[in-house]
Amino acid sequence: MSKIVETDLLVIGGGAAGLCAAAEAAGAGANVLVVESDLHPGGQLVKQTHKFFGSKDEYAGTRGFKIAGVLLDEIASLGGKVKICCNTTITGYYPEDRVYTAMEGEEKYYRIKAKKTVVATGAQEKILPFPNNDLPGVYGAGAVQTLMNLYGVVPGKKVLMVGAGNIGLIVSYQLRQAGVEVAAIVEAMPKIGGYWVHAAKVRRLGIPILLRHTIVEALGDKVVEGAVIQPLDDNFALTGEPQKIDCDIICMAVGLSPSTEIFWQAGAKMQYVPQLCGYVPLRDKSMRTSNADLWVAGDASGIEEASAAMVEGRIAGFSAAKALGLPVNEAKFNDYWTRLDHLRAGEVGEKIRAGISQVFVSGWEA
Repeated sequence: MSKIVETDLLVIGGGAAGLCAAAEAAGAGANVLVVESDLHPGGQLVKQTHKFFGSKDEYAGTRGFKIAGVLLDEIASLGGKVKICCNTTITGYYPEDRVYTAMEGEEKYYRIKAKKTVVATGAQEKILPFPNNDLPGVYGAGAVQTLMNLYGVVPGKKVLMVGAGNIGLIVSYQLRQAGVEVAAIVEAMPKIGGYWVHAAKVRRLGIPILLRHTIVEALGDKVVEGAVIQPLDDNFALTGEPQKIDCDIICMAVGLSPSTEIFWQAGAKMQYVPQLCGYVPLRDKSMRTSNADLWVAGDASGIEEASAAMVEGRIAGFSAAKALGLPVNEAKFNDYWTRLDHLRAGEVGEKIRAGISQVFVSGWEA
């Protein structure tokens, strides 16, 4: 029989949202267990070398990997209220017993029983189907960031980037900083999806951004030796002449999908929302789902910027601590929502606001 670990609050995911939730709840007095599948906490923050936007509350002007350090320092200052277990995966949730199963490494198996849970499991990278997309040399953008920014390894000599959202633009810039040539960025949409400041930095380096283009084939026998791209018409059908691109790496930055398996297992009410990039749980203003013991934060609630994920984590951690009966400063809740609304203001946040309006509930029936 495996052992059972008990805790006030379980936080699944040790990225931006999860660390903020843990810090907030522990600050109110909760004993918190953070479970992170990676070898170290910090999530995507530890891969991000660019400076954040936003306000000083969201560490504007600070590089992502340094923000991870700030959050871990905050947690360390809480006197052992937070335990972080890395290289550990939550393999299932069993609602009849309200028990999670966990696997540390490849051999250590145990169960976790938590009074409350914040699910901050992040997202998974999407990939496009095209011939030879399984060749060595076809990467997701997150994998390229991991190689370069964590391990100091360049993926290759010349890259074709697929996708001109923020991730595609930022990783292209980081590749050039590492001395890797970027042959081109191809984007199916008629306009760049990322911030213009990122696009401007890329264009100043002479990297072409080809709008209304897509990849149609990876070339090579045992590894990537090139790619074929082609223009798209207004209906996203192939048109014009295909063009061969010389490259040894194809980097896919074509979006993310929320990781929500735990919510399905817990019976939480879910809804498919295109603006949030997939199925996400319905939630109230406290970030609580229809399962009264589960809160959501970060990309698991809908794909958004890391700054918003951190604030959502604060809200979820605050609310879970309050549900545990711990003393909280009610003014902080309103302050967090003011900050979150500010991050989602204007044209940039229009898509997110439209998505959240579809899954936001004013309250749950008893």
